[in-house]
Amino acid sequence: MQDFLHTTFGKTGLPVFRLGLSASYRPGIDTVYHAFDEGVNLFFGYGFDGQLVKGITELFKQRREQIILVTGAYNLIYGHPNLRRSLERRLRQFKTDYIDCFLFLGVMKPEQMKDEVFTELYKFREEGKIRAMGLSCHNRKFIGKLCTDGKIDAAMLRYNAAHPGAEQDIFPHLQPYNPAMLSYTATRWSFLLRHPKKNWPAGGRIPTAGECYRFVLSNPNVHCCLTAPRNIKQFMENLAAVKKGPLCEDDMKFMRDFGQAVHHTKKYFT
Repeated sequence: MQDFLHTTFGKTGLPVFRLGLSASYRPGIDTVYHAFDEGVNLFFGYGFDGQLVKGITELFKQRREQIILVTGAYNLIYGHPNLRRSLERRLRQFKTDYIDCFLFLGVMKPEQMKDEVFTELYKFREEGKIRAMGLSCHNRKFIGKLCTDGKIDAAMLRYNAAHPGAEQDIFPHLQPYNPAMLSYTATRWSFLLRHPKKNWPAGGRIPTAGECYRFVLSNPNVHCCLTAPRNIKQFMENLAAVKKGPLCEDDMKFMRDFGQAVHHTKKYFT
């Protein structure tokens, strides 16, 4: 099925609901179960977010093939971790024989994604312990090059109204290899939900979280956008919003204008 809420997770060929769940803010294990019942089938977990681990391991007992688990190992900046050990730990934690998408997380510059990292990730895939490999990275041009060269199956990237650069640096480079695109921080760590104080009219319109998610998902190059609610109420509000479909042209313009105002407010986040 291909529509606003459903697509294929890039070259993995896996059907995916376009709103995924991260339990970073511990929304409660019932939120994990409820998200799955509502159709969410992609879950991002670190391994130490116990609510997600518990919920997913329970769901795996009867629904393993219906779930896309995205996890990985964190870049240590001054030397990559033991990827094999990290993978085996994730397999044990989630009580599964394979990981759907295993990422090298927190890559800040190309030098940190060494050839040996690619070699190990490819080997995991060949062994059947992972279905897809890739990275999370803020360096958009690097992701774009990896997409052009067909070196990754998936990428986790920052994309929102304040940071739309992927539209130039990444999305034009997805063909012919079609890597899966997983976006996060749709609200730019909630900065898109507040008045920027500068460059915006006092008392002017402020986006809702739902509008932030709809902005991201209005771009068909994003296969799935993560939401990290603090409770089940926030999850249901976000889900209800994305069910409204893509933003209209006027609302897209509003989001881009507001995003620019926010982007230039805090230099730390540029």
